Amino acid sequence: MEITGKIIVALPPVSGTSKTGNPWKKREYVLETQETYPKKVFFDFFGDRADLYPLEGGQTIKLSFDIESREYNGRWYTSIRGWKAEHLDGAAAPQQPAPADFPVDFPPAPVGDAAPSGSDDLPF
Repeated sequence: MEITGKIIVALPPVSGTSKTGNPWKKREYVLETQETYPKKVFFDFFGDRADLYPLEGGQTIKLSFDIESREYNGRWYTSIRGWKAEHLDGAAAPQQPAPADFPVDFPPAPVGDAAPSGSDDLPF
């Protein structure tokens, strides 16, 4: 499933260790849809995806996710687990400037007889 909206809350990362001794981590967010009647959607990225998709408040994204429900002590709980986020506002990874963006000034090279004779040795 997919949903598009703006990140309005980015909660701090949460981590721990499972009963079997395996480390885990997750990042939780709240996305607000951009519809006539906006909806707020709480979701998370779990495991390696928590580091793969670091989101910040104000970013507009398209979230790909799965919905899962489970029962615990007679009550049902539903979670939205993100598995991919695409930036829609151009705030993707910063781009490296092209080499032409860095002007380099070299001193002009001597032309013809302008170079002193016998100057094959380096000055240092």
